[in-house]
Amino acid sequence: MGNKMIERFQHYFPGNNDGIRVFFAPGRVNLIGEHTDYNGGYVLPAALTLGTYMAVRPRQDRQFNFFSESFPNQPVSFSTQNVNFESDDPWGNYPKGVVNELLKMGMKIAGADVYYSGNIPNAAGLSSSASIGMVTAFGLTQMSGEQLPIKDLAKLIQKVENDFIGVSTGIMDQFAVGFGKKDQALFLNCRTLEYEKVPLELGDYQLVITNTNKSRGLADSKYNERRTECEQGLKEIQKVKKNIQSLGELTIDEFRNLQDNIKDSDVLRRVRHVVTENERVKLARKVLKKGDVAIFGDLMKQSHESLRDDYEVTGLELDALFNAQKEVRGCVGTRMTGAGFGGCTVSIVLSEAVPEFKKQVQEKYEQETGFVPSFYICEAGDGVKELKEVMV
Repeated sequence: MGNKMIERFQHYFPGNNDGIRVFFAPGRVNLIGEHTDYNGGYVLPAALTLGTYMAVRPRQDRQFNFFSESFPNQPVSFSTQNVNFESDDPWGNYPKGVVNELLKMGMKIAGADVYYSGNIPNAAGLSSSASIGMVTAFGLTQMSGEQLPIKDLAKLIQKVENDFIGVSTGIMDQFAVGFGKKDQALFLNCRTLEYEKVPLELGDYQLVITNTNKSRGLADSKYNERRTECEQGLKEIQKVKKNIQSLGELTIDEFRNLQDNIKDSDVLRRVRHVVTENERVKLARKVLKKGDVAIFGDLMKQSHESLRDDYEVTGLELDALFNAQKEVRGCVGTRMTGAGFGGCTVSIVLSEAVPEFKKQVQEKYEQETGFVPSFYICEAGDGVKELKEVMV
């Protein structure tokens, strides 16, 4: 991929090879712990071997030029004196927001030509936005010689998505993209940012990601609405339990004792999902350490049901996949992953059963929805990095 990146870079940005470097940031799949990150709870994501590649060559004229193979008709160019959000620029606002934030920090970046290529499905819930954000921030800071710790880069990209893009994301996506490790999941406390790498040893099973192929834009979904509902639930609870700072701090017993203080039934169900999902993540960490794939799979199914019934972020397509997948022999666990309202499911499937899994799921899903799903056999991979073996 690296040398091909150089060739494609030269096609769009002719010139010498001096100073060209290639970087990679993965997408991520959240195995369990959905909509808990911005509630100060626990999550269990893993970086993927799918991701975003970036070739970059520095400039000295304060001009940035971005080109993406995923959006070949929408190149982006701007100067450091005119870094503005453009509503008709669906992908370029992400790297543009990174440049804006780095400049505000006083980072010495004097321009660059940047070429992107990747294999993450866009708007599928596999964190393509965090991937392009992290690879851009990591690459540009490495090029500048003013390197930032991965944790600081993750916070920076979260800030870009919150303030520049206008989507109230949590920290999970950026953290997973930054700290991912091959064959490991990341158990993350989103309130304290304490994390632990957990073995993801599936033995005879494989991770299968299924794309509904129903496009969903995070900013256009009910993501922000759900966040507001959770904030309302927290305020109601704080009237009684004044020292609590986030829903992620509530135990199930505490929730049961305090739930009568939440008067709105929708808000009550949102809070119940967050609290029960948090407990599922903590249990998932324990069973993965023991290598108990079957119990982990049961927790995944419970997670989807909670996201469907209490949080209401699944929808027809994700539920159709879930219902078809859980019935296939050899599928021990499955659930939606990402913000919801389209996007993907993640399943744990016996390796020998994968062909039949794909066949049955496609038939049932297409019959029910009219969409044809896409399947990705995935592994947990490393986080953001430079591909130093590339010859230029």
